[in-house]
Amino acid sequence: MEFTHLDKDQRPTMVDVSEKSATERTAIAECFVFLGPDIMKAFSDSGWTSKKGPILDTAIIAGTMAAKKTSELIPFCHPLNLKSVKIDIKPVDEARLRIEARVKVLDQTGVEMEALTAVSGAALTIYDMCKAVSKDIVIESTRLVEKTGGKSDYKR
Repeated sequence: MEFTHLDKDQRPTMVDVSEKSATERTAIAECFVFLGPDIMKAFSDSGWTSKKGPILDTAIIAGTMAAKKTSELIPFCHPLNLKSVKIDIKPVDEARLRIEARVKVLDQTGVEMEALTAVSGAALTIYDMCKAVSKDIVIESTRLVEKTGGKSDYKR
């Protein structure tokens, strides 16, 4: 197995993408946040508003900001000029929310990390905005769902 972020001397390095063509690349990531049935009902009944403000809208904004700052957080990620970041948050059952991020770029490298960072930032924001009600919140199952462009496409 070859790791792309190691040079010939096995030292960490950023991948050189200068020879690659800029193409449209997309990534979809998801994350689930377990709030529990009581918290889900309470916030659903309140229109997803807490003393800190609108929970889901704030999480969407935070996720978008996180995607744009990925290269500042992950050492070997390239700074990218993102063309689109779309975040959707919906209940999946009586106890959990599903966060989905769709990220698009026209560049020489993919946006998987940006999509994963977006859902993580949104999930952490939901946790922060709901933690006063419960400490039993669990951020679970953050994963890449799909990517297109580059050497290969992927779909879970």
